[in-house]
Amino acid sequence: MTVPFSRPLALTQGDPAGIGPDVTLMAWARRRELGLPTFIFIGDPDVLAARARQLEISVSIREATCDEAGALFPDTLPVLPIAAGVDVAAGEAHVATAKGTIAAIEKAVSLTIAGDALGVVTNPIAKSVLYESGFRFPGHTEFLAELASRETGKPITPVMMLAGPKLRAIPVTIHVPIKDVPQALTAESIIETCRIAHTDLKERFGIANPRLAVAGLNPHAGEDGTIGREDETIVRPAVQFLRSEGIDAIGPLPADTMFHDSARERYDVAVCMYHDQALIPAKALGFDDAVNVTLGLPFIRTSPDHGTAFGIAGKGLAKDSSLVAALKLAAHLGRVVEGRH
Repeated sequence: MTVPFSRPLALTQGDPAGIGPDVTLMAWARRRELGLPTFIFIGDPDVLAARARQLEISVSIREATCDEAGALFPDTLPVLPIAAGVDVAAGEAHVATAKGTIAAIEKAVSLTIAGDALGVVTNPIAKSVLYESGFRFPGHTEFLAELASRETGKPITPVMMLAGPKLRAIPVTIHVPIKDVPQALTAESIIETCRIAHTDLKERFGIANPRLAVAGLNPHAGEDGTIGREDETIVRPAVQFLRSEGIDAIGPLPADTMFHDSARERYDVAVCMYHDQALIPAKALGFDDAVNVTLGLPFIRTSPDHGTAFGIAGKGLAKDSSLVAALKLAAHLGRVVEGRH
């Protein structure tokens, strides 16, 4: 059985030439056995229909609104149409699709903030394609924060978290070259990231007293300043300040001993200093079912943790497990939030 909701999740198409349409169709085809929550696909119905024929997936597609999606979903894949802008061939990225990709994200956000959709789930985008069209944001996360700020009139600080069945991990700095991380890292950024994580873990994940494990920047967390001073001058003061605010944070911890089985039992989220420090263990422990969650937004947003995978688009080789996990997590977070109001 599918899981009924009064409001559907808004699922964006992502890059139409990538595997977003593939995994959407695959997940919907297994909606009953997986107990999927209702979603409405925001994108080009012609792309979806063509990909279904290519993958030999039997699907009924119907243009719909959010209000209509719940009644349709058990038998039909509801689509809120946004044209791709060009004929799309699986695996062949085209800059002309960028406008539609961006419009789908904007629509999903506006529907969710308006209360018509329960949350936003985003299929993967090709940033190089968007950059070619003039897109000025580093990625989904930053663009979603800008959209949220436009809609609410308030400044938004987004925090990226990878959530899997064995580990939740957050990088404080994200798409920053390794050589620039020490200069980019500040006590203030660590404090703000941890505050947002603490709040969202309480209010959306339902964890009454979140435990934060804060990684050191240097090997052995600097070993008392003998392997770099950043852990003593930046990370430790940030952790001490967080504790003074009543947040259960510990650190700086040596990153090489934070991620084994017994260590992970002692915290609810690992807060890491840079991209790979967080994402390597998160993906190693749950590559097929980890979910990218954006914290700090005024709405729920999840995403599969993989990319567009142009090389396998339309070939029946993609796995839908991460999208399924993203849909289920978004629905779970929606239940928690609705239960609090």
